[in-house]
Amino acid sequence: MPVLAASPANAGSPLTADTASSYGWVARQAPGFYRFTLGAFRITVLSDGTAPRDVAKIMSKPQAVRDAFAAAHQTLPVEISVNCFLIDTGDRRILIDTGAGELFGPLTGHLVENLRAAGYEPGDIDDILLTHIHGDHSGGLSIGGRPVFPNATVHVDQRDPALWLSPEAEATAPAAARMTFQQSHQTVDPYVRAGRLRTFDGAAQLFPGVRSVPLYGHTPGMNGYLIENQGQRLLLWGDIIHATEAQFRDPTITIEYDVDPTAAATTRQRILADAARQGYMVGSAHVTFPGLGHVRTEHAGFSWVPAPYSTKLTE
Repeated sequence: MPVLAASPANAGSPLTADTASSYGWVARQAPGFYRFTLGAFRITVLSDGTAPRDVAKIMSKPQAVRDAFAAAHQTLPVEISVNCFLIDTGDRRILIDTGAGELFGPLTGHLVENLRAAGYEPGDIDDILLTHIHGDHSGGLSIGGRPVFPNATVHVDQRDPALWLSPEAEATAPAAARMTFQQSHQTVDPYVRAGRLRTFDGAAQLFPGVRSVPLYGHTPGMNGYLIENQGQRLLLWGDIIHATEAQFRDPTITIEYDVDPTAAATTRQRILADAARQGYMVGSAHVTFPGLGHVRTEHAGFSWVPAPYSTKLTE
């Protein structure tokens, strides 16, 4: 890399607000979207932003989590990506998850602006497939009690609304879970009232090339979605992984948001082994944006292999 001579006017002077504009610095990131094709399907990964979390405080085996992040030269808290996925089949535009909306503060809630930057409008979305009902996946459905996606039908495994939209379940829920019930009503109920919530039961062919894959445990109805076209496959697996540095190596590590930690760990082990064995691409909600890659088996546990960045696209 060549070394450039400093301009005499700025040599040795700090970058200040006055000089920043001359260097092109603006304190924001570029629009967060990434395109690729899967057969004839056009897929866009959309960033809703990042959420800072000290995951060692909210995961089992906290010292193992700290050690894993230290070994990866990562500090805690860590910025956890919140990724959503748009599948444009040519006939339908299907959005997988909606980010956090207004629920998690200013570092998230950027789905719509990034959707627009990628050339789509909220009204273009035909269907929304929720991996599960949690604030960072269903929170972007509604803002201020009004649906963000005026033409979309929302699809989710029947087990999740049976829990999170149930007054009886809310009345007996522990205090720590009450906010999830409130946020679920705040964001999902507008679609229920409009008659635009559809449920399915476990594994189902939802659209041509799109089927649900039960991944129960994190919530009672969490599902992944397997996207298939022209022999290519992509599994969008929701919250199988929250902490890349720790949970691939040790899939038994759980997070306090798991409704059933034992089932969540069992499911994680199973789907990581399946992804490593079959070699399909994975899209992860919380692996660093754009969250695309493959799973590799290691002598102890698994590892994540990020997909190479590419500027090559087919029309």
